[in-house]
Amino acid sequence: MPKTNELQDKHLTMANEDYLEAIYRISLSQNNALEVRSVDIADLLGVSKASVSKALNNLKDEGYIDQSRYGKVTLTDKGLEYAGDLWRCHQTLESFLVEELHIDPETASKEACLMEHAISQDTRNKWAEYMEMRRAEKHD
Repeated sequence: MPKTNELQDKHLTMANEDYLEAIYRISLSQNNALEVRSVDIADLLGVSKASVSKALNNLKDEGYIDQSRYGKVTLTDKGLEYAGDLWRCHQTLESFLVEELHIDPETASKEACLMEHAISQDTRNKWAEYMEMRRAEKHD
């Protein structure tokens, strides 16, 4: 994870962060496919194709994605870093909620999604370090 607040300074909305994270997650689920279809983004987030189109235009304008004329979406280096950080944060928070607080996984996932947008990069980093430490303790 980046050590500074540089990603926080990008000023993406919560919704645009969700789109960016969705692109990243779809890419991972397709064996790190470089290109993602907008229809898959709409399906994952449960939104209309028009909503996806608007969000993609915003992300493209900000330099987080590229989009071919055929509609395939790819993350730029900037987008890949930001989305990867969001996804790692989501996973850290979800793991904490499930493993430490015994929240059911579905609720933990939904709440991690809300929480990831509200905490600083420094808190993200420290939370991830804490979870790594807890896991190491459990394996000792």
